Amino acid sequence: MKKTGILALFLVVFNTGYHAQMKSLPKLESGVSYELAQLRKSTLSEIRYELNLKIPESKSERIAGTEVLSFTYKKQNDAPLQIDFKEDVSSLISVSVNGQSIKPVLENEHVIIEAKYLKSGANQIHIDFLAGNGALNRRDGYLYALFVPDRARTMFPCFDQPNLKARYSLALTIPEKWSGIANGKLKETTSQQGQKTLKFAESDLLPTYLFSFATGDFKNFTEKISGQDSRMLYRETDSVKIKNSMDSIYTLYRNSLDYYEKWTGIKHPFQKHGMVAIPDFQFGGMEHPGAILFQNSTLFLDQNATQNQLNNRSNLIAHEVAHLWFGDMVTMDWFNDVWMKEVFANFMADKSTGASADKSVYDLKFLTTHFPAAYGVDRTLGANPIRQVLDNLKNAGMMYGPIIYNKAPIMMRQLELLIGEENFKKGVGEYLKKYAYSNAGWPDLIAILDNHTPEDLQSWNKVWVNDPGRPVIDYKVKYKANIIEHFTISQHPEYGKEQKLWPQEFQISLFYADKVEKVNVKLSGKQQEIPELKGKTKPLFILQNSSGIGYGVFGIDKAMMSDFSLIKDPVSRASAYISLYENVLAGSGVSPLELFQFFGGQLQKEDTELNLRLITGYISTMYWEFLSENIRLKESGNIENKIWEALQVQKAKNNKKILFDAYQGVFQSKNAYDNLYTIWKSQTPPKDVSLNDEDYTSLALSLSLRNSSNNDLLQEQLTRIKNPDRVSRFKIIMKAASSDQKVRDDFFNSLEQKQNRANESAVGAALGYLHHPLRQQTSVNYLPKTLAVLQEIQKTGDIFFPDNWLRSTFSNYQNPKALDIVNQFLSEHPDYNAILKNKILQATDNLKRAQNLVK
Repeated sequence: MKKTGILALFLVVFNTGYHAQMKSLPKLESGVSYELAQLRKSTLSEIRYELNLKIPESKSERIAGTEVLSFTYKKQNDAPLQIDFKEDVSSLISVSVNGQSIKPVLENEHVIIEAKYLKSGANQIHIDFLAGNGALNRRDGYLYALFVPDRARTMFPCFDQPNLKARYSLALTIPEKWSGIANGKLKETTSQQGQKTLKFAESDLLPTYLFSFATGDFKNFTEKISGQDSRMLYRETDSVKIKNSMDSIYTLYRNSLDYYEKWTGIKHPFQKHGMVAIPDFQFGGMEHPGAILFQNSTLFLDQNATQNQLNNRSNLIAHEVAHLWFGDMVTMDWFNDVWMKEVFANFMADKSTGASADKSVYDLKFLTTHFPAAYGVDRTLGANPIRQVLDNLKNAGMMYGPIIYNKAPIMMRQLELLIGEENFKKGVGEYLKKYAYSNAGWPDLIAILDNHTPEDLQSWNKVWVNDPGRPVIDYKVKYKANIIEHFTISQHPEYGKEQKLWPQEFQISLFYADKVEKVNVKLSGKQQEIPELKGKTKPLFILQNSSGIGYGVFGIDKAMMSDFSLIKDPVSRASAYISLYENVLAGSGVSPLELFQFFGGQLQKEDTELNLRLITGYISTMYWEFLSENIRLKESGNIENKIWEALQVQKAKNNKKILFDAYQGVFQSKNAYDNLYTIWKSQTPPKDVSLNDEDYTSLALSLSLRNSSNNDLLQEQLTRIKNPDRVSRFKIIMKAASSDQKVRDDFFNSLEQKQNRANESAVGAALGYLHHPLRQQTSVNYLPKTLAVLQEIQKTGDIFFPDNWLRSTFSNYQNPKALDIVNQFLSEHPDYNAILKNKILQATDNLKRAQNLVK
């Protein structure tokens, strides 16, 4: 009995100590938990990766890799070291630690290294492995590595967290005809037996998500940037586009680089420049230093490119170059602050591209680029704050979206107005110098900016950064004998009972037959008088936010629709268009049909390209989503005629192209079909409308949706496409556009298999055709499975794909049955991932509003 008692006591003491020790250690769980990341940050430093990869030409063959992982370790206890590797155990071939071969152990996405093999100080681990394909984007004839935000661990064993920066030495053995690029300079090339090995210099200090390389059957172009040879790899085959674009691409890159060096006072912080143009790239770009990836179709434009296309290219290049300082040199500590790198990249890109433009041009571009996209999420019940909570890096991909790309730059502009441009610049410069080649979070920046202003940035930060949503801003006017006696503005949150205040600046304009009176407003309270307007004569109408920099749902004066010609300033018109549309969605003041008809009447009058693109987009949205089918058919001929007449009247070629695109987006009549079919068949566009190969492909797909037997049409278009990458894309999309329901069914069912979703850009486009309003009678049946596979889409796809998957599917539905399917899915999954649930609510917001707006 005593022995038993002593043994029992020993077990109690042992278990208590063991569990106390285990409690202090991070759990062995999938992904990279915040707890694990914090522990590793405190124990690891001086990390280096030496990687050798043998890449076969066939994308079906596995890539063999060897790795030497070196690091300094602070050994604290007997806890094992966890190295992230999200692969099957069979992909871990051999492991040796500090010269001692050990049994490979892979559990819960981590290579486990027992503490007994490690020592305080320098350690070295050798690993032979088979690379995972999840983030290598292997296509026919090329591949590119895309590891953001936590996908480096799907390719090789690593410490996959942003605050463990490391240096990378890379060697690639590839087919002899292939080219390659990486973060480091190419220092040696050797060839042997039909293969060659590229050895790259050790990279600068980078987090895992910025390590990258691309290799394949690319063409090479080299030009000087800052006195250095800078290579671009590309696969574009249109010689006209190449000739028309190369000088512009490099000029935009150099101009952006020059602007940021001067603005920050810090020279380009990395060893080299380099670019890769990727066909069907799932992002716009990705900022890997020395190997920036760009979407091919955004870079390469012909001589008839619209202003919107030119803006997109200049914005994209400026955005990715800005990241070299914001995100690459100073990196967020944890991915909950991923928005910081994106807001600075967008905000600084706007500054960079606006530096060479007239202020009104900059203001209009900023307004039309950011506000509609931000409102598209922030008006929904699924709106997320700019700064979110993140427990595990495996969920980091869901942090991305229009709030961080579009609302955050608006917030940053308001912050700059609040503290002053010079103070803002000084604070940001101090932040960059203090945290260069290191990591920092938003609180670090706010603390620095706080020292440069007397304003209460903490309160300001809560409503703008830490909370979702937007204010509703309205006004009341009291007249006395046609003179303004009192003018009061007020604000309240769009949703919820909590009283929030959004401090911000905007402008109010009073319009008269012969003049405009403007007053700048600094909104700070729940309600405030605007004394500058007292004593003014009663105007014909009032326009809130006429400068376009205020954020929220601004109450409108319907009288402006009848006197709209008095608004001469394009920025004020854009702001008015946006406010009218937002008020329609809010159900206040204007019906969808009224605004649809008003915008139709503006098509001949609106001569500013960005505004014309804005209202044609609104026309399409209201036509398909907020007009009933009966009213749509009644309005169809009228809107077709208005667009076609405007196309004849508008003088600018770009405006004509915008109107032609709008026409093919909404047409339903046989006359319109015959007109467009003749244009497509003969490849003879309307006068002064320039159409390239992609335009004819788009036209063929628009025609196919209105053709009950479209196989011949689609096959003919397929034979016209010469670029192999565009052929591959069209083969995916044409299945979704087929008039044969079985073909469409088979296509949708095929998407359950991960390999059939590999080209996410093409799949997203295909879903738009699959769920087009003219096909929804059958496509509504795909919705339950669309939602059922969403979590799998999130796990296996890139960061934008879950949102793309949902929006490409639900964007044009107004059918109550579709909303019932969504509501049933959410009610059956009460514990569904909160961020994914928000994505569903965001994507289906218009569907929900349509139930009240469609009459």
